[in-house]
Amino acid sequence: MVSKLTTEQNWLIILSLLTIAALALGIVLVYAQPVLIPFILAAFISIMVYPLLDFQVLKLKFPRPLASAIALCAGLLLLGLLFAFIIKSVEAIVSTAGQYSENFASFAERIIAKLQSWGLDVNQSNIIENLKGKIPNMVTSTFGTVVNFITSAFLVLIFVIFMVIGRNPHITTSGVYGSIEQEIRRYLAIKTVLSIITGLLVWLILAILNVQLASVFGMLAFLLNYIPNIGSIIATLLPIPVAVAQFTNPWMIVLAIALPGTVQMTIGNIVEPKLMGKRMNLHPIVVLMALSFWGLLWGAIGMLLAVPITAILRIILMEFETLKPVGMILAGKLPKIEKTSK
Repeated sequence: MVSKLTTEQNWLIILSLLTIAALALGIVLVYAQPVLIPFILAAFISIMVYPLLDFQVLKLKFPRPLASAIALCAGLLLLGLLFAFIIKSVEAIVSTAGQYSENFASFAERIIAKLQSWGLDVNQSNIIENLKGKIPNMVTSTFGTVVNFITSAFLVLIFVIFMVIGRNPHITTSGVYGSIEQEIRRYLAIKTVLSIITGLLVWLILAILNVQLASVFGMLAFLLNYIPNIGSIIATLLPIPVAVAQFTNPWMIVLAIALPGTVQMTIGNIVEPKLMGKRMNLHPIVVLMALSFWGLLWGAIGMLLAVPITAILRIILMEFETLKPVGMILAGKLPKIEKTSK
């Protein structure tokens, strides 16, 4: 007589199958990246536009085609303004990259001269030439992802148009899809408001300190705030080369880093958790792993989408009794394993 598998053995089988499925899914996600990224971005944008469409049809009694056109125009206007500002920011950074490479090289010369006065053997010419050559390349490569994102905006637009046109406000979504739509809309709304506040405060602080390209760093703080934990650190460190090249007073450099960093830490670690609560219900370790996984697959855009995609995955897993413990693990709760009696 064949003995039954124990609960622990069943879980090992399930986890092994999930691992194989995850690897296969990862391969598909990499190869389908050019289509999947615009589609997911369009889905998130549409979720934010739906309330405006529903309000016009259900409350104002507008015809659905007119309401769809108004909702699309409002959403596209905001996206157009965002893209225009991003393009201007990229142009400003690229156009001043050469100037700041010269300034930063001059700063490096002073540091090297100080080290040589202490008797250290430093090859000044090689270091300076490398700095002059690499800084512009670093700048352009950093913003390459942003440019690629803008070039795919047309495909995003097509998806958004069809999703909004296909929306029927008279049908109430419920179940898994309703939960996903509600959670993602709440997350995106709170994250967008806090990102706008963060970007404005960073821009204001840097403008008061007279840091050049303050508006660009404010825009970057707004965009990077969508990446949990890591984004705020990157946004805080980005002004360092400009501040170092611009100021000779070290205290100004410290203020250009410390004050925006304080804003980022306060909003990210105090304000946002209070507003979000436990709605997304993801453990911090899971968030970091999701950032690494989606960043590895889709780069910076993947890191932007990591949290909402993982939250959607958790909601779906919780709907299946067999996979519910995996969803609990994503929330940081270890499932109880019942031992079979001998």
